Amino acid sequence: MGHCTNVWDTMVENKIQTLERAVVILNCFSLDKPSLGVREVARQTNLSPSTVGRMMGYMKDQGILNQDPETFQYMMGSKVLEWAGIYNLTNDVRTLSLPVMVRLQEQTRETISLYVLEDNERVCVERLESPETVRIVARIGRRIPLYAGSAGKVFLAFLPENQREDILREIDLIPMTERTITDLEVLRADLDQIRKLGYAVSKGEWIIDASGVAAPIFDQMSRITAAMTISGPAQRFTDSTIKEIAILLLKEVKQISFELGYYPR
Repeated sequence: MGHCTNVWDTMVENKIQTLERAVVILNCFSLDKPSLGVREVARQTNLSPSTVGRMMGYMKDQGILNQDPETFQYMMGSKVLEWAGIYNLTNDVRTLSLPVMVRLQEQTRETISLYVLEDNERVCVERLESPETVRIVARIGRRIPLYAGSAGKVFLAFLPENQREDILREIDLIPMTERTITDLEVLRADLDQIRKLGYAVSKGEWIIDASGVAAPIFDQMSRITAAMTISGPAQRFTDSTIKEIAILLLKEVKQISFELGYYPR
């Protein structure tokens, strides 16, 4: 058992070292030096030319780097542009959403959170905590499964059908509380209802005493790009309060979507 653990630790350390070297290599590129050869990078990083050549070749295969066929010098590839586009999109959503979140918090006095999709999870990228003594806190950077909670269900409901089904095939519906939906058909029925209403409601699905209402934010391609939630203790989220919150939230996220270039078809 100890031998297996040591082998695993060694493998992890090797992968971390490889990642660190990749970052060091990429950091050699700059506005002044957008194109670099293997030997120049090797000198800057104190790595052997063979190691640098092997790693830069791999990054070229992944689209992270390009190589000039005549000079053999490397430059940034299209994958970097794709990553930058993802960053800029998220940044735009946060920038546009923050004043709306402030306004919603003032009106509802509840916690307002903004989530984006990463793989098969949602990640909190912005949040404003309720000023009330009893409140729900959504930590920035926290990753939460898509099947539990209002924001996650909004993503599942409004993703393209093929992407949604791919996710549903991969995820395990592990209960986070006694109210978490763990039956796939029940979840699908809930997602159908969310698409009809335009928003999602959660009552104790990932925090037992918490309720939340979430609505989607769409981009210029009519794709869901973020989800905004208003959440708080279950005792403050009566059926009538939830309806009032949903109307308020839908109006605000629709405006954010319009500012991102969304036009409903």
